[in-house]
Amino acid sequence: MTQTGPIKHNIARIYALLGGGKTIRKPLRNLLDAHDALIAGLPTSALLHLQSKVPLLVTDDALEKVIGISAKALRRRKMNASEIALSAEQSNRTWTFTEILLRTTDVLGAQAEAEAWLNRPAIGLDRRRPIDLLCTAAGVDAVKDYLTRIDYGVYA
Repeated sequence: MTQTGPIKHNIARIYALLGGGKTIRKPLRNLLDAHDALIAGLPTSALLHLQSKVPLLVTDDALEKVIGISAKALRRRKMNASEIALSAEQSNRTWTFTEILLRTTDVLGAQAEAEAWLNRPAIGLDRRRPIDLLCTAAGVDAVKDYLTRIDYGVYA
């Protein structure tokens, strides 16, 4: 059975923001393909591509919190032109961040506004910055829930 609708659309958007076939080299047609790619570890070039498209990830603080890799370590990999795969954890966090960024962009209308929102304290998250919550599954769920409430016009 193939996936259709919003899930397949989101996979395609996430795949594209991570550099698509240019970086990942293998098509991700469904969630199982994505799962396999994340377990194997995304190529470093996928994270570098994402970082080039998302100014928020340029800061060491954001990169460390969201992905679990320091900017220095990522620069070292880039300078050595090494295509060392990210760990499964770093790959999962990269995918999750990309998914949240796209969802936030859909809700707020523009990627720049989404990045700004992720980096500002949010009333509905006890004045915590959403980006600070993306390092745990529970935090990710809290951010997704809050985005859903914003999307439906329920802020508290």
